[in-house]
Amino acid sequence: MSYGESNRHAVIVPGGMYGPMAGPLAYASEAAHRRGAGLERIWWTPPEGCALEEKSFWVCEQVTPVVEKHPAPLLIGKSLGSFGAAVAADRGLPAVWLTPLLTVAACADALRRATEPFLLVGGTADAFWDGALARELTPHLLEVDGADHGMQLPGPLYKTAEVLGQVTTAIEAFLDNVVWH
Repeated sequence: MSYGESNRHAVIVPGGMYGPMAGPLAYASEAAHRRGAGLERIWWTPPEGCALEEKSFWVCEQVTPVVEKHPAPLLIGKSLGSFGAAVAADRGLPAVWLTPLLTVAACADALRRATEPFLLVGGTADAFWDGALARELTPHLLEVDGADHGMQLPGPLYKTAEVLGQVTTAIEAFLDNVVWH
């Protein structure tokens, strides 16, 4: 399939610390792109001075108009962007959530409402990850022992690079076998 022929779309929702072209989001975007998806990247500067849970409404305000421009896009979000799970749930959209904020009620509640499949990726050393909840919410998940919120492992960097490979492989399998089978 050539890229111009696809009706596939992916909306890339960044986290709070870096944009949609960095870290695992860059590889997740590339996985969607290689499968013929047009990419819509959201760029933002999150508001300061408010509680994390309060940012959920702000995230939805940023994500909704972008999602509305495309027919049934896949959402791919990192950390703060996982508050976009409410948009995915409201519109019946599949998603990939990298280091989602599972310990924040607004995120967990939105994921519980989802009607379309989603992939969760997180590490056991991430304070926002709840492995038991993740397994309750979806059969599609990658949990990396010892990985932190950036999906990094302590020790030699090659171990973190291997984690990135695991994350990318999980995303590709999810896209090929579940979303765009």
